[in-house]
Amino acid sequence: MLAVCCAAQAQDTAPLVSGQVRLQWDDVHANTAGPLAASHALQSGIADLPASGATVQTELRASGQGITAVVTLQQLRNEGQATHSQAWVNELVASYDAGAWQFSAGKKIVSWDVGYGYRPNDMVQQEVRRTLVSSTPEGRPMLLAEHFITDTAWSLVWVNPTALSDTLGAQEPALAARLYQRSGAADWYGFARIGAHTGTSLGAALAWVATNELELHSSLRYAERVDSTVMRPAVSGLQASNPWQSASEPDVAQLLLGGTWTNASQLSLLAEAWWDGSAPSDAQWQTWSARNRQLSSLAGWGAPAAAVAGNLAWQAQALGTAANLQRRNLYLRLSWDHEGWQPSLDLLYHPLDGGRMLTAALLWKGDRVQVQGGLRVYGGPAQAVLAQLPSSRQAYLALTWAF
Repeated sequence: MLAVCCAAQAQDTAPLVSGQVRLQWDDVHANTAGPLAASHALQSGIADLPASGATVQTELRASGQGITAVVTLQQLRNEGQATHSQAWVNELVASYDAGAWQFSAGKKIVSWDVGYGYRPNDMVQQEVRRTLVSSTPEGRPMLLAEHFITDTAWSLVWVNPTALSDTLGAQEPALAARLYQRSGAADWYGFARIGAHTGTSLGAALAWVATNELELHSSLRYAERVDSTVMRPAVSGLQASNPWQSASEPDVAQLLLGGTWTNASQLSLLAEAWWDGSAPSDAQWQTWSARNRQLSSLAGWGAPAAAVAGNLAWQAQALGTAANLQRRNLYLRLSWDHEGWQPSLDLLYHPLDGGRMLTAALLWKGDRVQVQGGLRVYGGPAQAVLAQLPSSRQAYLALTWAF
């Protein structure tokens, strides 16, 4: 009997180990428009164009005795290139449960806010949204205290506590807090953040189940400053060094409104509209387009091809300065969940310039095996920002086995 009890206790305290392996093929078509394509046409090799490739990604999980660990191993091989291997820790966190209080220390994933296509109040994780294939994000180093009671919860986070004060983006050291209050069918949230160099930001969010079929949500945030990348003032003609530099944009507002309708057959329609004041302004994109045209014309006037190509390649940096390319965004997603099958179709639309990103996907999920594939196409008028991305379309096929 003693041996049985000891064995049972050992089993209860034994770590839980699991994981998954994903094989993925991406078929990427490089765009023939945009500054990166123009750079490549003038001088091949100045900048790397997007390429098709295969990825093997293994995710390992273990938990026990208050410790949670998630590690990812990845092997990537793009066409014409050598295999690139890397590994990273998604989570490595120790937690202590003290009744209504819970404390955590380490690298942890903490995602906030209520939106799907965009989350203004994702103040800690700052997760990339609308990826083709969902993967476990990489957490942030932090100290976390949480308190839970029946209808109220709050969290206090010290994120990136050992980082330097001038560190940018999601690695910036900051204090962040979230307050949650449930009131009937409505979930209310309040957010606050103090960054080492971006200063204070405040936010609020609401998720409301209006009927059995309809859910509505909204999110609002004001930030004293946000990190960005801008071109140096009065830049004209060919430059000997990269004219793009890190900067802070002051007094930034972000707003999201959305809702989801789902019927009894699990057919869902999601609609969201958002404003992101941290994205480049209309005037900035006009200046960017004018410089693209100026640089392209310089090659015809006899300017050195390599110099023009290099300056055009630098122009592509504007395409990654913020979570959104445009400040005004409309998003629609139609999906259906039926007996393990999940087809979906979504559209991101930019009203300002008519740019659009259309994604069609199909997923089948079994007990341990998951198969998914799809196609994403970027388009719009010639001057639309989405029509000038490095890729014009991307197809993918992924097979995941869980163990």
